[in-house]
Amino acid sequence: MKEANRPLLVVEDDTGLQSQLRWCFDDYDVVITGDREAAIAQLRRHQPWVVLLDLGLPPDPGGVTEGLATLSEILVISPQTKVIVVTGDNDRSNAVKAIGLGAYDFYQKPVDPDILTLIVDRAYRVYELESENRRLQEQGVESPLRGVVTASPEMLKVCRTVEKVAPSDITTLLLGASGTGKEVIARALHELSARADQKMVAINCAAIPDNLLESELFGHEKGAFTGAVKQTQGKIEYADGGTLFLDEIGDLPLELQSKLLRFLQERVIERVGGRTEIPIDVRIICATHQDLTKYIEEGKFREDLYYRVSEITIQIPLLKDREGDALLLAKAFLARFSKESGKSLRGFDKQAAQAIESYDWPGNVRELESRIKRAIIMAEGTHITLEDLELSPAGDEAAPFNLREIREKAEKGAIQRALLNAGDNVSEAAKMLGVTRPTLYNFLEKYNIRS
Repeated sequence: MKEANRPLLVVEDDTGLQSQLRWCFDDYDVVITGDREAAIAQLRRHQPWVVLLDLGLPPDPGGVTEGLATLSEILVISPQTKVIVVTGDNDRSNAVKAIGLGAYDFYQKPVDPDILTLIVDRAYRVYELESENRRLQEQGVESPLRGVVTASPEMLKVCRTVEKVAPSDITTLLLGASGTGKEVIARALHELSARADQKMVAINCAAIPDNLLESELFGHEKGAFTGAVKQTQGKIEYADGGTLFLDEIGDLPLELQSKLLRFLQERVIERVGGRTEIPIDVRIICATHQDLTKYIEEGKFREDLYYRVSEITIQIPLLKDREGDALLLAKAFLARFSKESGKSLRGFDKQAAQAIESYDWPGNVRELESRIKRAIIMAEGTHITLEDLELSPAGDEAAPFNLREIREKAEKGAIQRALLNAGDNVSEAAKMLGVTRPTLYNFLEKYNIRS
């Protein structure tokens, strides 16, 4: 009996071998084709998990050019498919070449039904396990907040804070460098609040000219100024009942800061040119990459406004301070953008992955996103390379994976810090480290540390 949904695509131009292979795989729904065009058509139709591919296909039955081209096309269309290439006797070099292009395994003629069946069964099982793993990852490893991809303790702490703060209406200030994801966190605060079914209105205070910003925030009455041909609601009024996100509030002009302070205190506004007070019920979230305490000292930002907008402050860390997140985000961006662009890229090569982890990312998540988008366009192979990313190779300081190296590095660092704090007093340093003096002396000798 054939098991349900076990299609096996066999690409073989020898009619005698076609019959033999159909008999070998009686437990599968065998689909047989004899050339590349038919193989690709059946691949799209049946979406087989495993493909058995003879490298000697017409119009080049004596060579491997057509077979390797078919292999590459299969993996572009369906990168998860397990392709087993069948080669002629003593043709190991082309089999190895096929593996390098992404084939799962190879088999050399003449055909031994038992061995070939074993290889195909194993490939099918590997595909099943990988599919199940992907399904569990999608269902069980959820992002802590929608739109946030992280596994680092620093960012997970931010996520926990957002979850605690979101249900309240407290005014929240998000601090972080450009590109760290302040708007993503603001949206998470809104979506986890009781106002989630209402509007979230965002305005970038640095992107609008000063002479237009007041009208943009508070609205205006007809005839309030030249060009005001009708009454217009401002962003604050438009956000009534929902959430107002004031991005780059550090760039708000001083004359508008006093008007915003009045609104935060009294929760009423007056449109430009108007005299009527309009009550507003809105949750306020602010964000800036500026150092507001420094701005206060320089007279660029009102101290009283600062205390109003920072009832709760959330500091968003730099990407370089989020251990492991750069590569995690890179993989997420690769999956998303390669799908959008119609490319089937299988990941990053080893050098590219190491460079992503070691690079400082001065532009933070925004820079990483841009580089991945560009790399997908430039990529010619199945994996993103250093050249595609326009990054330099990782230096010798790339984080090691060897547990012994990691432990020794941590021990050496802790000992040096303890000695520094103890003023080179070995007895005091030993107490700090929780070891005896002889043990510490052994460590000093082991790591060649001198006071």
